[in-house]
Amino acid sequence: MADDDSFDTESRDAREVAAEAGRDTEEFLSLLPHYYRGEVGQMSTHLGRLDLTTDWAIALLTAVLALSFGSADSPPYFILLGMLALMMFLLFDLRRYRTYDATRSRVRLIEENVFANAFDPAGTTHSNWREGLGNDLRKPTLKVSTREALSRRLKRVYFPLITVLSLAWLFRITIFVPDETVFETAAVPGIPGTVVVLVVGVGYLGAVVLAAWPTTREAKGEFHGEEPGEWKTDE
Repeated sequence: MADDDSFDTESRDAREVAAEAGRDTEEFLSLLPHYYRGEVGQMSTHLGRLDLTTDWAIALLTAVLALSFGSADSPPYFILLGMLALMMFLLFDLRRYRTYDATRSRVRLIEENVFANAFDPAGTTHSNWREGLGNDLRKPTLKVSTREALSRRLKRVYFPLITVLSLAWLFRITIFVPDETVFETAAVPGIPGTVVVLVVGVGYLGAVVLAAWPTTREAKGEFHGEEPGEWKTDE
């Protein structure tokens, strides 16, 4: 027979224990640091995964350049394969960046409305921030759109890498092999050089447009002299 002090996880009291802590200021403040540390740890994990993708992209660029310029006989389309691989890394990066931003936005919401207010009680806070945070924990949402994530990651990381490969490819099909015409060197087996040059040019121009395309800022907590986006809802 269970004693009277046993904790029944199926009881109503057990289900409402967190709600009681939320209504009691002292219990809520004792619970908050544990939650905050957990969110910061999760954010650091997502940031580490994001940085790992960038590190692999840079390592790929280095390997492609080494292979392409190791010998005059190395086909210049190695660099084009490197560009395609960078695009694949960018696709992986988008999801990781949006996931990282979702966690970071929760951390920033706590910092803005709890810690900032503790240091400066006269400051402003978001209305219903606890309700918004609770809803997001019950039903996590991505806060940043795919287009904004694409623009930001291109601008900060992948566009410079693509530019380096593009310049290397131009050098590879012009000065590096002076005995052939540009279109002869640029040709890929089965594809004329004129088509390759046109596709690469259009692709690079598209990357420029995407990187520079103005978007409504939704990313939170970054130091770029802009106001962060409003806390997103489920709508």
